[in-house]
Amino acid sequence: MAGRRWASGVVVLWMLLGSLVACGERDVTDAARDSVQRVLDRRAEAVVADDAAAFARTGTRTGFEELAAVPFADWAYRVTGVERAGDSATADVELSYRIEGHDRAPVVVRRTVRLGLDASGEWYVASERPAAKAPEQLWDQGRVEVVRGEHSTVLGVGQSDERLRAFAGMADRAVPAVNRAWGTEWPRGTVVLVPESLEGMAGLLGSPASSYRGIAAVTTGETGTRAHAPADRIILNPVAYGVLGQSGKQVVLTHETTHVATRAHTGPATPLWLSEGYADWVGYLGSGRKPSDAAPELWRAVSEDEIPSGLPTDEDFAFTGDSASLAQAYESGWMACRMIADRWGEAKLGEFYRAVGAHETRSGAVEQAMEQVLGTSPEEFTAQWQEYLRGQFD
Repeated sequence: MAGRRWASGVVVLWMLLGSLVACGERDVTDAARDSVQRVLDRRAEAVVADDAAAFARTGTRTGFEELAAVPFADWAYRVTGVERAGDSATADVELSYRIEGHDRAPVVVRRTVRLGLDASGEWYVASERPAAKAPEQLWDQGRVEVVRGEHSTVLGVGQSDERLRAFAGMADRAVPAVNRAWGTEWPRGTVVLVPESLEGMAGLLGSPASSYRGIAAVTTGETGTRAHAPADRIILNPVAYGVLGQSGKQVVLTHETTHVATRAHTGPATPLWLSEGYADWVGYLGSGRKPSDAAPELWRAVSEDEIPSGLPTDEDFAFTGDSASLAQAYESGWMACRMIADRWGEAKLGEFYRAVGAHETRSGAVEQAMEQVLGTSPEEFTAQWQEYLRGQFD
């Protein structure tokens, strides 16, 4: 019995010591985390205040000059984890920021911050970079230049002031064009990012450059959020966008601006033929482009009596697929939306888009919207669309 009591006491003592050790480790970790949070709070205040001296007092100045021209309304760090190794530490951080005059809710990105201890025992920032598998920010790629337009803010790296002003002019013309088609219940402004290269664009999107070769622009942002909408960004591919003519460049920027405007009514129920087709429809309005000019792949298919058997699926819009098939998918969606505008009216097209997006899931969304808004069924609509293609490409 005595032996058992002694053994039990050892177990209790071991558990107590283990608890004390764990508590001590947690206290040290929590203290480091709180200290790191405080220095990052001061660093964030320096960014918003555009205070280079205050920024330098928190550690390395690297990165300040790159982002100094960007008009930030907010900039904040939230430490989510700290690993300490003696006089150094690595912090996992969420950075949230808003650009003044545009963002109603912040962009939130994951960052990795490395820190050291100074002689007084205070933490200082040694470096900051995107977290593993997180996208870069434009200032990670170099010094950001900014041009403010009437309805736009254009941020560029490695771009001339003249070129950025040209982009701002096109972005400013896109906004009223979208207002006329969609309405004004959206922020009515855009933020356009212009990296120096295709690789820079891919870095901002966190994907391989090969995925966006030949893609002139992409709009990022969370779809289907009606309240506290997150920030959208139009990201240009300077290579593919640069080879377009003036009319083509305007169509692309109006297309992407349409995605910004419609984002709150675009969700899981919205098929890509509708979201991309509608954006193309708005983009081409007033351009004078005929279907045979704007939809060459679809024109070829129809002229060779190879009319698509149905509207394109979401998989047909994959950037990694065949370029001709991708082009035909976009053209098919555009012609479907063009047909709705021609036969049911432009107002009905907008109503149909909103009706589809109001559903939580894809199942039945298009079918119900077609019945309630257009008075037709998917089968009848597809047959009408195929006949419409024959008539438009004669």
